[in-house]
Amino acid sequence: MNENLVSGSLSEQDVAAVKQALEAIRSKLPFLRGLDPETRKILPRMGDRSRGFVRKCQEVANQNPGMLPRAFDLDEFNRDIALGEALMPIVQLVDQLAELLADTQTAVRSDAYLAALTVYQSAKIAGKGTGLDGSLDELGRRFVRKSGTATNGPSPNQAAK
Repeated sequence: MNENLVSGSLSEQDVAAVKQALEAIRSKLPFLRGLDPETRKILPRMGDRSRGFVRKCQEVANQNPGMLPRAFDLDEFNRDIALGEALMPIVQLVDQLAELLADTQTAVRSDAYLAALTVYQSAKIAGKGTGLDGSLDELGRRFVRKSGTATNGPSPNQAAK
């Protein structure tokens, strides 16, 4: 499979501009917080099916605030619901962007690795005695098996296919 999945470039200025734009987005979301894995695991989740339930509870609470415990913060409940709804389209867009970034990085790294395998195979064929012995030895270490463990990726022979 020697196809070029991605062809593009990204200048240092473009990287800086993207990072600056992402930092600007982050600055508009000062309430963002991380969760440790244990907390993430134990928190109750509100999925699509629970949204109707939460909305109905909001309606009941706002129409009957006197029935709620004194410690219940109705304003915070309303803010939480509003923020959750406002974040939904942003999260969807960021998730899509993150998936595209990850897929593009995977594809472009695959392109580079397959091209490198072709270079290695070409150097092996043409290189002996042409001053490439040191480089070939160094490159060949990538495929040395350590006590029966498999190598990462295709063998150097697969690059020529």
